[in-house]
Amino acid sequence: MKSPSFVFNGYESNLEKGEVLFRFGFRSGGNIDFTEKISFPRVVNKVPEVLLESIFNNLMLILGISYWKLHCPRKIIIENNFLSRQQAKFWNVVYTKGLGEFFYKNKIDFRGLIQFPFIKNSQDPISYPRKARALLGLGGGKDSIVTAEILKAQNKDFDLFTVGTSKTQEEVALAIGKKPIVIKRELDPKLFDFNKEKETYNGHIPISAIYAFLGLMTAALYDYKSFTVGNEKSANYGNVEYLGQTINHQWSKSEEFENLFREYVKKFVTPDISYSSPLRNMNELEVAKEFAKYPKYFKVFSSCNSNFKINKTHLRGGRMDSSKVSGKWCGECAKCLFVFISLAAFLPKEKILAIFGKNLLDEISLLPLFEELIGVRNFKPFECVGTPEEVKEALSEIIKRGEFNNTKLISSYKAI
Repeated sequence: MKSPSFVFNGYESNLEKGEVLFRFGFRSGGNIDFTEKISFPRVVNKVPEVLLESIFNNLMLILGISYWKLHCPRKIIIENNFLSRQQAKFWNVVYTKGLGEFFYKNKIDFRGLIQFPFIKNSQDPISYPRKARALLGLGGGKDSIVTAEILKAQNKDFDLFTVGTSKTQEEVALAIGKKPIVIKRELDPKLFDFNKEKETYNGHIPISAIYAFLGLMTAALYDYKSFTVGNEKSANYGNVEYLGQTINHQWSKSEEFENLFREYVKKFVTPDISYSSPLRNMNELEVAKEFAKYPKYFKVFSSCNSNFKINKTHLRGGRMDSSKVSGKWCGECAKCLFVFISLAAFLPKEKILAIFGKNLLDEISLLPLFEELIGVRNFKPFECVGTPEEVKEALSEIIKRGEFNNTKLISSYKAI
């Protein structure tokens, strides 16, 4: 496609039916149109139309990132544009930093690439008092579990929220003792076809930013005063430098994004729904130490991304695919290895092996990933993992405990 422009065509909402259709497209010699559907349970609360319009307009912009990245055109068009200069600046940052890993892997020069159009006027925030209760985003890993236990300890009134669902999320929700509000995201099937073509780009998107806006929508629809997530301070740590910018796989989980998003919602959407993470002052290792106190979750949780692959069923709003995973951990990725190491610093060997099904510290095939995690090869993996300093601190604890000292990876570490 020669020099296309990307158009945000608006949305169509039907609260009685419980769905919103968002429309995007490329304009060039031939037009390409996409429609994405967001579905949700029946809404019984009366929400101001002007607030819903603001939320859906902004949700449209973040959902569009999955489609814009196919060609990364410079020209962006928003039909019935609602952005002020300050709002456009926010979106320039979200797309530029949120797609940092994508730009790095595809060797794209992002400098000055993204310039959202704006008009002089913008919508004032809409005040809409809410019930004093929280909505917690549930991923199924240790972070959201620890967050749930913190909220319980504080006697906070909260419920769970998921985008799509999986067996892991369902089991964790049951262990927490709450049934989640499930929002279904159905991507346009054409997106997957274009992702396979050589002339289009593909790669990582800031999924936590999408969840943040979906959480905002859900909080508004079902009367929650806050949307809470389990993002810790290790997410602030980047992976690699590229064209003068730190590329951070976890940017949309970082404190920078959290602050930007919170202020954006307060100034331009509503001051009555907040966004925060109770784990913000904890690093990954501290979260793991806290998680180790809750054995009832050991058999049901998982942080392995292999449990959350999108398949054709999930594309239509169904459950995520975990059919290619034996148990809840693939045992082959940096995420599995990191969680194994962080928990092995606090739990006895028998419990670690019961969780993972095998001893990952004895898998020599994981040595390259192990060396990336401790910072002696390449750079920190593009995964949601802790810093090299945290990994080495965990390894020191593991060595003190002594139960894994004869494994291949610990022996390799001692020899460095």
